[in-house]
Amino acid sequence: MDGKPFQIISGEMHPARVPKAYWRHRIQMIKAMGCNTVAAYIFWNYHEVSKGKFDFNTENRNMAEFVQLCQEEGMWVLFRPGPYVCAEWDFGGLPTYLLQIPDIKIRCMDTRYMAAVQRYVTAMAAHVRHLQISKGGPILMWQVENEYGSYGNDRTYMQTLASMWRKAGIDVPFYTADGPTPYMLEAGSLIDAAIGLDSGSDSAAFAQATRQNPNVPSFSSETYPGWLTHWGEKWARPDTAALKKEVSFLLANKKSFNFYVIHGGTNFGYTAGANAFSPSQYQPDLTSYDYDAPIDESGNATPKYHMLRRLIEQYTGKPAPPIPAPVKHISIPSFSMQPAHSLFDYAPKVHASAQPQPMEYYGQNQGFIVYRTKLIGHKSGRLKIWEPHDYALVYLDGQFIDTVYRDGGNWEVQLPKTNSATPELTIVVEGMGHINFAQFMIDRKGITDRVTLNGMTLMNWQTQLLPVDEAFMQQPFPKAVSATKQNGDLRFFTGEFSLTETGDTYLDLSGYSKGVVFVNGRLLGRYWNLGPQYRLYCPATWLKKGQNKIVVMDLHQSTAAAITGFTSML
Repeated sequence: MDGKPFQIISGEMHPARVPKAYWRHRIQMIKAMGCNTVAAYIFWNYHEVSKGKFDFNTENRNMAEFVQLCQEEGMWVLFRPGPYVCAEWDFGGLPTYLLQIPDIKIRCMDTRYMAAVQRYVTAMAAHVRHLQISKGGPILMWQVENEYGSYGNDRTYMQTLASMWRKAGIDVPFYTADGPTPYMLEAGSLIDAAIGLDSGSDSAAFAQATRQNPNVPSFSSETYPGWLTHWGEKWARPDTAALKKEVSFLLANKKSFNFYVIHGGTNFGYTAGANAFSPSQYQPDLTSYDYDAPIDESGNATPKYHMLRRLIEQYTGKPAPPIPAPVKHISIPSFSMQPAHSLFDYAPKVHASAQPQPMEYYGQNQGFIVYRTKLIGHKSGRLKIWEPHDYALVYLDGQFIDTVYRDGGNWEVQLPKTNSATPELTIVVEGMGHINFAQFMIDRKGITDRVTLNGMTLMNWQTQLLPVDEAFMQQPFPKAVSATKQNGDLRFFTGEFSLTETGDTYLDLSGYSKGVVFVNGRLLGRYWNLGPQYRLYCPATWLKKGQNKIVVMDLHQSTAAAITGFTSML
């Protein structure tokens, strides 16, 4: 920095996962742990909200304002705009309109993909290029792609991306980020970009970077103080002794590094991604992105935070700034809910097709999709969905039969015999997050191929789209007309609670089975009694003094359960 050695000590947060009202607080928390830099993933699909329409203003989408806040707080910035970022975010940040193209190939020189990338690069660069250090701003470095060596080996693609950013006015140093293995670094690095190591945990990792390219600097672009958690797993709680050893090595050897993540935030709405490392595997991420990070989901300093703060002070010899006061939290006394209508009470447009089509072909990202057909020939027996993406409920003549979950490859249910001459088969599919990493990212939602009954392919489908997103919920509720009160009823529940003051809270959905929850019209996210998350973080910015409205849509629940707000996750 200005001709003198400069050690980057960075903490990463993602503006899209943190309410804008808390950006400054979280930046101050990062600074108070002893960091001098903030790293930020930027999610392309959060800004190109529909094809060709970019949003850098609403909610927490103004990245220029976020970068300026970092500068006001005396912090530098590592800018990580992708176009692909991973981040346990839906589709790794790529826009799902790409999946409308049946044979699309991503993260390569597919001309249709690259045309979309060019549109994004042009828009994002125009939004923040004036904030580079070369222009007096705080952006120190700019990442090109992300962990590309874990995905592909198209060197032309990586070089073209770098060229695109340069032509768009990005002139600060580039860096890449890859695992510290020869093949990942060879496929993912650029000849004139700093090498980021995910992670650079010891001298062997840095030596590997030097062997790959001795002419550029290297640093630990992702040092992991925590880890992600999927539905159905125990909360990730990585060993802090190993973390302390790794960070001590970096500090003692004056290696630059970035904590991924120092503060995780929340996968509000339908933004959580998923992992899969085989064709039949599916591991959706929680709504919480707490990540066991040093700064927890609602912005509190954890014991891990204080340990790292002391460690950084010890090695740098600089006292860290005072820790900001925590954000106010409130509890909400238990309040009752009432059953309302069913998802089946909505009557959206019907689309006819010979075979089932996934959501994306109709322009829907996630939510729910309903498929119906009449059974001709085989009318009972072994039903198989090829493939259910991601959670399906099967009905026969309106009676719930069973669920089919994508993970594990067991996609069959047994249809019972019926007295109907032409039974109606209904399959409702919930999309639970597009895969965000590795080889199976072409991940459309709904039924992705066909449905068979005893090996016979079922034809002539009627499809209805039910996105159950914030726009969908703005329409008037239908009158409750469905008579069924059984498991698999897709029932809505409504309730109200009154507040004399607002504050952050955690809404306890442990009385429900599986579904989504809206607070004052805002989609908080998914819940699932599979665990480990039973409470959903609700920021004060989503609440108001006086009456607050909550809507729960549950896939299996037939009776209402009370909800309580707590001051912590556990």
